[in-house]
Parts: sequence; structure tokens; C-alpha cells
Amino acid sequence: MTVLTIELDPQMEAALADLMVDGDSPETAIRHAVLAAWRLRRDERIRAQAEAIAADPDDRAEIRAIQRELDELRAW
Repeated sequence: MTVLTIELDPQMEAALADLMVDGDSPETAIRHAVLAAWRLRRDERIRAQAEAIAADPDDRAEIRAIQRELDELRAW
């Protein structure tokens, strides 16, 4: 396990205090904040990929072809 030591400026101290308002320890608050930031970044990447696919004419044509095939299967 990695141990991390950081210096907090007043703004970071206030932010950490706010994250600890429910009784979390500093370590728990920081772990939660890092995981939340990681999830947000991951979701932003996924959203950007989805937007790129939605904007790609070849991908859109493939999606329409798959939808037509699925519609034909539903008819049975």
C-alpha cells in the first residue's frame, strides 16, 4: 500500500473539513474524494467516446443496420 503525504493550503483544508462533516476520518474522506474524481473522469471519457461514435457516419450506419436486423427478428 502506498502512503501519501500532502500539504494542504487553506482552500484544501476547508474542502477536507467539509468532506469530514459527517464524521469521516481524513483518510476516509480523501479515499472517497479520489474515487469520486476517478469515476467522474471515467464517465467523462465514456461520454466522449459515445459522442464520437454518435458523430461517426460509419458507426451510425452500422447501428441502423443492426437495428433493422433486430426489428426483423422481433417480427417473428
